[in-house]
Amino acid sequence: MTDRDPTHSASAVAALSALAHPGRLEVFRRLVRTGPGGLAAGEIARATGSLPNTLSSNLAILAGAGLVRSRREGRSIIYSADFAAMRGLLSYLMEDCCDGRPEICADLSPACAPAPAHSTLLSRSADE
Repeated sequence: MTDRDPTHSASAVAALSALAHPGRLEVFRRLVRTGPGGLAAGEIARATGSLPNTLSSNLAILAGAGLVRSRREGRSIIYSADFAAMRGLLSYLMEDCCDGRPEICADLSPACAPAPAHSTLLSRSADE
């Protein structure tokens, strides 16, 4: 187990701390919506209305927490959500769900399905 493995308690705390900032949460959610192809920093800035220096800091913190990856494509750096890390974090949070009674958590599965616009309070507040 590496220290970036979200199933490790310290890594989960780092990931949750990184997501506990509105700007970083918005960037991460944008990257999750975009999928594994990712986005260039300029596209992320335009989509989120972030200033370049703020975006750079937010991406560095998300990457440091293991939630975002980057790769070079030509002259651009492309950022994408690390879906394995996200799954690991969610699994860690749900690991002991409901004292071994998974049926209690069964209604969480729609969270991964495509959602209609503004279907939840969280999607409305993040999109505003």
